[in-house]
Amino acid sequence: MAAVTAALVKDLREKTGAGMMDCKNALTESDGDLEAAVDWLRKKGLSKAAKKSDRVAAEGLVALKVSGTRGVAIELNSETDFVARNSDFQALASGIAGVALSSGTADVEKIRASAYPAGGTVADAVANAIATIGENMTLRRAAMLEVTSGAIGTYVHNAIGDGLGKIGVLVALESTASGDGLVELGRKIAMHVAAASPVALDASSVDPATLEREKNVLRDKNAGKPANVLEKIVESGLKTYYKEACLVDQPFIHDPAKTVAQAVGEAGKALGAPVALKGFVRFALGEGIEKQESDFAAEVAGMAR
Repeated sequence: MAAVTAALVKDLREKTGAGMMDCKNALTESDGDLEAAVDWLRKKGLSKAAKKSDRVAAEGLVALKVSGTRGVAIELNSETDFVARNSDFQALASGIAGVALSSGTADVEKIRASAYPAGGTVADAVANAIATIGENMTLRRAAMLEVTSGAIGTYVHNAIGDGLGKIGVLVALESTASGDGLVELGRKIAMHVAAASPVALDASSVDPATLEREKNVLRDKNAGKPANVLEKIVESGLKTYYKEACLVDQPFIHDPAKTVAQAVGEAGKALGAPVALKGFVRFALGEGIEKQESDFAAEVAGMAR
């Protein structure tokens, strides 16, 4: 059996990021073969990843990537905010966004199966990060916007790196106008989306189920009134709802005297070509994930017992 030297252990730790004892065990099991030890750790890491898969991963990062007239947003979750500040995790989130951008897909399963620049697939890269960092991680969702001509505006709230943060927004602007003015308009609208959190682009884009729920609320609040009166109340109430929920109808945060649609129209005149607001994506980290509540004192007491 080959000797497991301190230098070999050091090399394996630097190569994999695994703990010292894990590296020593891997080298012992692999008879000192460094590459075989890497494989041994990967297999062990994958096993660990499976055990961690039932933990709630509601922290992490939203990552944005844009190239030309295409932009993508992905959400990579971890268990703790501490891991989100890890440079390796940040590089992973950025790398996955880059894979999604180049592959031109927002299908999470297809992204997971895509080749990762450092080797293997995206799924392999996530599993290796789980083994190295020691927390459950998951690629939760992705979205893509693309226009034939124009620009993709971006904004990341409380950014901790290039295109990385807790809230990420993409805005698609279709136009033949060129230059920094269109990109700046996209950035301002993206900031608006981050702050105002619209539910849809316009009235026609509102989910039918959401619309029916709003109608039912208005009907219930005004129950007992004549049918013709109730119909007018519902119609008026929906107009108010659209102003609050639809991006084009919301007061523009940079100039509340105008709606977003009016601001876009005026910008088109200034830029010398019409501008059409085609869509937006707003990812807020962990939205919709049911987080587990824990009693830290009870956990410590349990460990002590």
